Amino acid sequence: MSLISQNARNKIRKKRDAEENIDLGRLPLGDDTRESETKLTNLKRSKKINTSDDKYDNASKMEEEVKEMNKLESFLFGNLHSSIEFGKEIGGGDNENEDRDGPLFFLDNSAGDDTAAYEGNIYSYCTRDQKEERKPAWCDDEERTKVDIMSVRRLRKLRKEASEKVISGADYVSRLRAQHAKLNPRTEWAEIDYKSNDVGASDDESDDQSGITNVPDYEDTRDDVFRSNFELIDKGTGKLLPGLLEYSRLMNVNYEDPSKAPINSTQFHKNGQLLLTAGLDRRLRFFQVDGKRNTLVQSIFLEDCPLHKASFLPDGSRVILSGRRKFFYVFDLVKAAVEKVGPLMGREEKSLELFEVSPDSSMIAFVGNEGYILLVSSRTNELIGTMKMNGTARSLAFVDGGRQLMSSGGDGHVYHWDLRTRRCIHKGMDEGCLNASSLCASPDSSLFAAGSSSGIVNLYKRDDFLGGKRSPLKTIENLTTTVNFMQFNHDAQILAICSHMKKDSLKLIHIPSFNVFSNWPPIFGLQYPRCLDFSPGGGFMAIGNAAGRVLLYKLNHYQNA
Repeated sequence: MSLISQNARNKIRKKRDAEENIDLGRLPLGDDTRESETKLTNLKRSKKINTSDDKYDNASKMEEEVKEMNKLESFLFGNLHSSIEFGKEIGGGDNENEDRDGPLFFLDNSAGDDTAAYEGNIYSYCTRDQKEERKPAWCDDEERTKVDIMSVRRLRKLRKEASEKVISGADYVSRLRAQHAKLNPRTEWAEIDYKSNDVGASDDESDDQSGITNVPDYEDTRDDVFRSNFELIDKGTGKLLPGLLEYSRLMNVNYEDPSKAPINSTQFHKNGQLLLTAGLDRRLRFFQVDGKRNTLVQSIFLEDCPLHKASFLPDGSRVILSGRRKFFYVFDLVKAAVEKVGPLMGREEKSLELFEVSPDSSMIAFVGNEGYILLVSSRTNELIGTMKMNGTARSLAFVDGGRQLMSSGGDGHVYHWDLRTRRCIHKGMDEGCLNASSLCASPDSSLFAAGSSSGIVNLYKRDDFLGGKRSPLKTIENLTTTVNFMQFNHDAQILAICSHMKKDSLKLIHIPSFNVFSNWPPIFGLQYPRCLDFSPGGGFMAIGNAAGRVLLYKLNHYQNA
């Protein structure tokens, strides 16, 4: 080999190495690029080893092979020597009018038919409407969930019908929310759009015949808030609005020791914390009422007397107990002793179950036989006098601080007695009444209500009745069976009327407007009511029923028990 051929070969080799170094310097330092660089270098080296010395003479052929390899790399891995512009397809041309909404990638059909099947959905996925409604990540199973509200005692109040047992999860949630809203009433007077129902007449309108002013106009009382804050501070002294009664159901009074027989009597002590219950199970029970625990204080058993009535003396020292017996019992709260009294001397009554106690605690009036009224001293427990009606005596009520007594009975008349002279001072016919069944008077003795066996209750102003006026202020016809029990609350704004003969037969009347509260009685729970009493401050209302339970309600209008 000549010297000239050797120099030519060295020059060609140096030129090829220089080109390779330039190409390698332009490549990025990524892992994929280095891997492709290594493969390309190995491929070139293998070609250098396997190629005979004669091929190195043709330099142009080798340059074409290098260009062919670079072109193949650009096709597989993109253009490695150009910068990437966001928004353009990688490896795309420089045409500015090119559609920029196309996909930034493409699929290789050579991978198989499964991948190629999704190629047609690429554009539809990228260009679909972004305002399409999003589907929820999960769905609650409230509709498919069933809740047995009869299995848990405290859930029974959620029923809308007595026969309802199982409800859906959605109904269960909505009823719980409604129950929470009912137990926690909002301050409606603070709402901007609040408007009370137009009930009653205005302050200027009055009943000329009775002299009693009707309920004031409650249509718009928002301006009164800015005039005085008295009712906001002492809410219990304000006027009770008609229409809806705000109340809350509390734990039963006798939850710790329920009775197995009907409750015939329940009454609050004058301190508002102690409550007695009595019934046909011959037990007298005392409970400390707080609305949460209602702790049992004491229970007394009387062997020979199923109790029909029990009542505190107004001074709170003793309890009078009676039944269908010739005698009655007196329980001393201070000594915790029971005393049996009777039979009364000179009398042959077989039953002393009906009685009333005077407001001054000095006298007890019993209903006797053949229209007789028996007066017994509460101090000596002896008979001190009798009074006789024309018909049978069935109900009694003390008025004028215990100086007078009202009575009614089978002849349909209402009698007024002066207890100092033991003489009848007035006798008047109860309008439309044939057989009177109950009688009660307001705490200030200005009003009294007379109930009959037909379910009619007449409300009178007592001074007008004594003056000869026979027409009642209001005739209440909401009951259809015998009116067995009636009671005013402490401020005479509520009158409760009750019948033993019909289920849920207990109505509450708003006295200023003479309208029945529309949301009372509640749908469930009352059963057959038999007795009722309001606490001295009006905050609590206890109802005894034939099932042996004493239900407790909180009247939200009043702040004191």
